[in-house]
Amino acid sequence: MTDGTKTEHEAVETTVHEERIITETGVDARVAGIIEPVLESIGFRLVRVRLSGLNGLTLQIMAERFDGTMTVEDCELVSRTMSPVLDVEDPIDRHYHLEVSSPGIDRPLVRKSDFNTWSGHIVKVDTSAVLSGRKKFRGRIAAVTEGAVTIESDQASYGDEPVIEVPFELISDARLILTDDLIRDALRRDKDLREGRIPEEGAADEAEQPESAEQEQTKQD
Repeated sequence: MTDGTKTEHEAVETTVHEERIITETGVDARVAGIIEPVLESIGFRLVRVRLSGLNGLTLQIMAERFDGTMTVEDCELVSRTMSPVLDVEDPIDRHYHLEVSSPGIDRPLVRKSDFNTWSGHIVKVDTSAVLSGRKKFRGRIAAVTEGAVTIESDQASYGDEPVIEVPFELISDARLILTDDLIRDALRRDKDLREGRIPEEGAADEAEQPESAEQEQTKQD
């Protein structure tokens, strides 16, 4: 008999298999569908896929371990693993650069748990439909429920509602805004996770750049 509280193992399992609420379209979605199960099989979860015109054509795979950490060595492992998979599946018909990176401090928020993890910090949110007369919102994450996130504006314009509840189903993009508080908390959290501790209040070191690894990917005839 249980008291209805999740065990640590159950909580980890939920995080591992939690689906993203913000996903890709087009070629990006095709790539995501190919690599996401492979990433999970080697201990990582997908954050975002983006194909851009940077350096000719660049396929960016943003990923992290299930605990939220991501080292340079992790990026290199993901890159080495994904490269042959993408060669075989061949979702892109042109020469491109493959870039694997961590989400970084001002990261995209793509799962409901991301909003919970970074509650209290400032986020920029775009919606797919008009909500209270607009589609762009910025403010502090004040509350998170199963179906929505409440944002308290940190720079409200005249006529805008200072507090807005945004349904997750309407969010098309969400990203943390870089602040001193975010840098401190992100680095403290990363340090605690690497040392096997549950993140708690404390000081952090200087900010670092997101980890990444790059390599060229060539379309074979």
